[in-house]
Amino acid sequence: MFDTSRVQKEVVEFNRDTAISGVSIALYDGAGGADLTHLCGTISGPVGTPYEGGIFVIDIQLPSGYPFEPPKMQFVTRVWHPNISSQNGAICLDILKDQWSPALTLKTALLSLQALLSTPAPDDPQDAVVAQQYLRDYRKFLGTARHWTETFAKSASVGFDEKVKKLVEMGFPEDIVRSVLEGVKGDENMALEKLCSG
Repeated sequence: MFDTSRVQKEVVEFNRDTAISGVSIALYDGAGGADLTHLCGTISGPVGTPYEGGIFVIDIQLPSGYPFEPPKMQFVTRVWHPNISSQNGAICLDILKDQWSPALTLKTALLSLQALLSTPAPDDPQDAVVAQQYLRDYRKFLGTARHWTETFAKSASVGFDEKVKKLVEMGFPEDIVRSVLEGVKGDENMALEKLCSG
C-alpha cells in the first residue's frame, strides 16, 4: 500500500541540502492539484564528467506499493550515456529494479543516478550504440556526451537560473523558489502566483 506520509516526509527533507547534494525533487501539479505519486527530480551533472554544468530532469512515478516497490524513473532531459536510453530516457540501474529496498529513499535513488553519470557501466548497457562508442572510441564518446549536455541540459538551466534569480530578488527563499519553479515546469508567472499565495 502506498505510504503517503513517508513520501511527504521524503519530499520535505529532500530539498534541505540541494545546493550541497546537487539533487532536488518537486511535485508535479496536475489538473487535480499536486499528486504524490508523480514527482520531478533534478540532478546536477557531476564535476569532471562530460555532464558537468548540466541540469538533468528525471520523471519519477511512484507505484502503489512504494516503498516496497522501486520508483519508476526516466530521464526527461536527453543524455548520451551507456546506461541511459538516448531514445526514451530509460535507465539501467540495479536499485531501480531487483536491488531496491524499502530502506532506500528517493534521494538515495537520485544520488545513485548522479553517481551513474560519473561511472558508466558499458558492459551492462541500456543503450548498446552508446556503450559501443564508449568502449571503441572513448574520445568520440566524451565529445558526443559534452555536446548533448550543452544542447539538452544547459540551455534549459540557464533560463531556469535566471528565473530563480529574479524571484529570489523579490524576496523569496531560493530553495522554495527552485522547488516551486520545478513543480510548474519553469512557468515563472505560475511560480510567482504560488509563491505569493502561500
